[in-house]
Amino acid sequence: MEPSDRLMGTCTCCRRDFLQAAAASAAMALVSIESTAGAAEGPATARAKKTAVVRGAFLYPPSKTLEAQGYWSWPGSSFDAEGHQRQYMQKITEIARKLGMRIIMDQEPLDQPESVARFISDAKQSKPDGLLLVPFKKGHWEHVVRIVDEAQTPTVVLATLGVLLVNQINQLHRKPGAYLISSLDDFEALQYGMQMIRAARWMQDARLLSITGNQSRLALLPQLGTEVRTIPHERFVAEFQRTEAKGEVLKLAKAYQENAKEIVEPSEADILEAAKCYFALKRVLQAEQADAVMMECLSGLRIPHKHVPPCMGFMSLRDEGIVAGCQADLSAALTMMLVEQLFERPGFQQNASMNTERNLYFGAHCTSPSKMNGRSAPPEPYVLRNHAEAGWGCVPRVLLTPGQEVTMAQYHPGKEPRMHVYSGKVVRCPSIPPAGGCRTNVEMTINEVADVCDVKGMHQIIFYGNHARRLRAFCQLFGIAVEV
Repeated sequence: MEPSDRLMGTCTCCRRDFLQAAAASAAMALVSIESTAGAAEGPATARAKKTAVVRGAFLYPPSKTLEAQGYWSWPGSSFDAEGHQRQYMQKITEIARKLGMRIIMDQEPLDQPESVARFISDAKQSKPDGLLLVPFKKGHWEHVVRIVDEAQTPTVVLATLGVLLVNQINQLHRKPGAYLISSLDDFEALQYGMQMIRAARWMQDARLLSITGNQSRLALLPQLGTEVRTIPHERFVAEFQRTEAKGEVLKLAKAYQENAKEIVEPSEADILEAAKCYFALKRVLQAEQADAVMMECLSGLRIPHKHVPPCMGFMSLRDEGIVAGCQADLSAALTMMLVEQLFERPGFQQNASMNTERNLYFGAHCTSPSKMNGRSAPPEPYVLRNHAEAGWGCVPRVLLTPGQEVTMAQYHPGKEPRMHVYSGKVVRCPSIPPAGGCRTNVEMTINEVADVCDVKGMHQIIFYGNHARRLRAFCQLFGIAVEV
């Protein structure tokens, strides 16, 4: 069976189908929150994605039982648990609709060990993509920890301030497989928790197209589950060669020229050829029903030339939210896919270097997205240059904004996956000349190390915003080791 057969189709299961495997728990009252929003955007013909499903519950005793006892403990006698549940359900519903997810919450709170056991059994049998637990009683924390330990499913825990004490918080604060939010009704953090689960579901259903070599292959990656489909490099070459310089190609070439801050080396013919790459890449993506692409691009630039540098096409694809990775680097492409799904930001894949005298990280490559703030935001200015190492063609020199906070990350797949995570600020984009290296470059600070020469990795992904803490939270939730 092809992996595509195992992962085909959108999630069309209804609430009854989802719970069928948990017949023993059928007496439980459930609320299914279903979104009418579509799946994450991508190529028009990319294969459909399953809807992320989260199973959730509130944990607390009915208020009337506490009144009978005459003692409430944290969060105290003034805390209306039932009222909070109604308020939280409204927010959870909004989040589900916004993210295009299903969040299935128990109507009745988990109180006694028996109801907790039923919830765990249901989660094990129905196998949701994640769990959401909302405790409203300090004394019910042991039930939360039990569910996390026994269900073995990525779990987001939302506890408002005044429910938990420090020792309880520290039980899950750094525990793999959990994301604990101990904050005052922080629904923005809750949305990110759900977005992490949705991103992992999307990655499991995604297809990454690799254009390299001369053979076709198919592989499923461990941990993330992403399908990597390899096709011969000649497929792109043939598509590029049959792309005519007319219609939409002419419009894109004109846009490249008109939107450029400056044009240095490239001729109009160079820019036109660069525009052809975008359409050739898009057609191959659509033909293979792929969500992202990476290509051994440098091999086509050497004499005899098989195609022009694809760097402008890569810029345009990334600007519209489609990952395009250089040099068929799997690590870089997967990192950009994760970043796009988690933060809706495109990534700048770059070669690592350092300014040792100023203790600044220096990264450079001959392509970058221009819409570094996301596809709905205005682009950064760019200059059209030739390819630095090949000395011909047309590529973008994107000028990143000085003072802009950035994150730099690199995901390393495998049975024991790991990720490098750094943060810092853009200092400048050194002029070329006098600087050498690739056309888009950046000098930036690094927060996590005292000496920038201790930064690890090559082809790391730089993207706008300081998202390091949240990226580490994703790694913790899905068992990815974080390295600095």
